[in-house]
Amino acid sequence: MKYRLRDIPALLATAAGRAQISEGIQYRMWPVTSRLARLHRCTIARGTHIVAVVGSSGKSTTLRVVAAALGIPASDATTYNAWGSVSSAVRRIVPGQRHAVIEVGIADKGQMRPYSRVVRPDVTVVTSVGSEHHRSLGTLDVTRDEKAWMVRALPSDGVAVLNGDDPNVVWMAGETCARVVTFGFGTACDVRADDVHIDWPNGTKFLVTAFGESRCVTTRLIGRHMVYPALAAIAVAHLERVPLDEALVRIAKVAPAPGRLQPVLLSGGVTILRDDYKSSIESIDAALDAFAIVPARRRIVLLGDISEPPDPQRGTYQRIGERVARIAARFFVLGNMFEPYYSGARRGGMAAADIADAGRTPRQAADKLAAILEPGDVVLIKGRDTQQLDRVRLILEGRTVGCDIRMCHMRTLVCDQCPMLERGWGTHRVIT
Repeated sequence: MKYRLRDIPALLATAAGRAQISEGIQYRMWPVTSRLARLHRCTIARGTHIVAVVGSSGKSTTLRVVAAALGIPASDATTYNAWGSVSSAVRRIVPGQRHAVIEVGIADKGQMRPYSRVVRPDVTVVTSVGSEHHRSLGTLDVTRDEKAWMVRALPSDGVAVLNGDDPNVVWMAGETCARVVTFGFGTACDVRADDVHIDWPNGTKFLVTAFGESRCVTTRLIGRHMVYPALAAIAVAHLERVPLDEALVRIAKVAPAPGRLQPVLLSGGVTILRDDYKSSIESIDAALDAFAIVPARRRIVLLGDISEPPDPQRGTYQRIGERVARIAARFFVLGNMFEPYYSGARRGGMAAADIADAGRTPRQAADKLAAILEPGDVVLIKGRDTQQLDRVRLILEGRTVGCDIRMCHMRTLVCDQCPMLERGWGTHRVIT
């Protein structure tokens, strides 16, 4: 994002603003910082076991849970995952540090290989291969090949921790000479989950079988798909010689990351289920799966745009609308895709009166929701990260929200810490 000169003091006044500026500087300094990071990895960080987390979705939550299982403080687990952030994460490793967990994301072809040369992982966790990058990378075959570079970078005594339920991730086992450990629900997985139970709003419980041991697992994360980060963490903890019971105590304390199926109770007895961090088709399906079994007076869904929807786009939106109709009492749409969402919801059996155009801004959506919400309602808010739909929640909480920008690329993704939340961007609408 480009900023006006007069906005700089406001950005510098908060941690989120400073992080945004720092991210921009690091992005442009990658040719230099990457070389410094490689030198750091070969010297000061030589003895540190680095766990790299890659995949199309679930990376940030997986990083948080893996770091917790290894006893790494949450403050030391960064979730910025590209260019300068990758080199910065490596350079922050201090002498004698036993473990580091680094999330690595890509936006275009050719990025993962140089990242792998900087990180030089001892363990690589691959969460999934999905549609998130189909515009920039094309097919799933290209996506998996690109992400596989972090697996190929493993030394012969390293370990690839792979999602055993995703065929495109399992394929990566043939791309490395390192040991392979799989996790998932499949009977062939080395770390396997069974008997999943959603304990709303407290989290999820399940039975894990791993390396000859079985335990009941409690996590604060909500949803069947949130079992995967816990399974990956259990696998990594075992590989790093952390006792299973110790790892499970740590995993049980990990709260949902902001914007990843995060329950927020409002003063009027209404619960917001925030899932506004990303909106790939896979993450929407996962969120709706979890939402479908949430006990509520009424289930209400607010959806924004789908991130990189597969073609045909209209059919994709219609399918999601049809799914919403089967699990929700009311359906609100924010953005420009009301008609296909509406068409799908009507096809799914939802009455026209229960489907509403929520407008184009968070303020408009919040006003329409506030008019109908009652105690006991649960509202799922889901949309693209650039739409920053958390502003809807903040407005419903009574916060002052002056920002009504349609698309925002603030890398911090934390609206309630943004220096522009209250003052707004005025006529400034330049988004890059």
